[in-house]
Amino acid sequence: MSQAIPKLVSFEDFAAWRPEGGRYELHDGVIVEMPQPTGDHEDVVGFIARKLTVEFDRLNLPYTIPKTALIKPSNSVSAYSPDVLILNRLNLVNEPLWKKESTVCYAASIPLVVEVVSTNWDDDYYTKQGKYEVIGIPEYWVVDYLGLGAKKFTGNPKQPTISIYQLIDGEYQVTQFRGTDFIISPTFPELNLTAEQIFQAGGFPSS
Repeated sequence: MSQAIPKLVSFEDFAAWRPEGGRYELHDGVIVEMPQPTGDHEDVVGFIARKLTVEFDRLNLPYTIPKTALIKPSNSVSAYSPDVLILNRLNLVNEPLWKKESTVCYAASIPLVVEVVSTNWDDDYYTKQGKYEVIGIPEYWVVDYLGLGAKKFTGNPKQPTISIYQLIDGEYQVTQFRGTDFIISPTFPELNLTAEQIFQAGGFPSS
């Protein structure tokens, strides 16, 4: 049985086409429609965004969390729409795609990115982790509140896990948090938040 070959598009064509409704990403020239998230997934995303907003507001940092901005790795026909993207507004003047396409390319604009895992968990753990590392994004969270990822990420037996990747000497080093572990964030070292609090936001019962 023959399989249709997806049409490859440029980032420029993707940016011009991207509709207001729905959520789309560009993966190596292929337009990918992201599945409609569950209510629990949205609860986790909203909870994390609220906690991080309170923290950077408390510290009076020039950060913001956009609604639909994209991250575009340089020299790549890809563009990703993270669940939570923290931007440094002071560096947006240096972003060539920001004004027209609400797209960022430089690590200096992106202190922290959060992806909340859904059924396509391998994208978050493998593809995006690799792309964000190449860009040089200093901190990347993978929030697996259902423990969907492989056992090397979520333990054996699998359990809800938050993996925080910190860029050290150009490579990500990962630390994992579960249960009542307090989140250790290089970007927000005074953040007072446990893994369990995040999981409970998604309806996962406390241990």
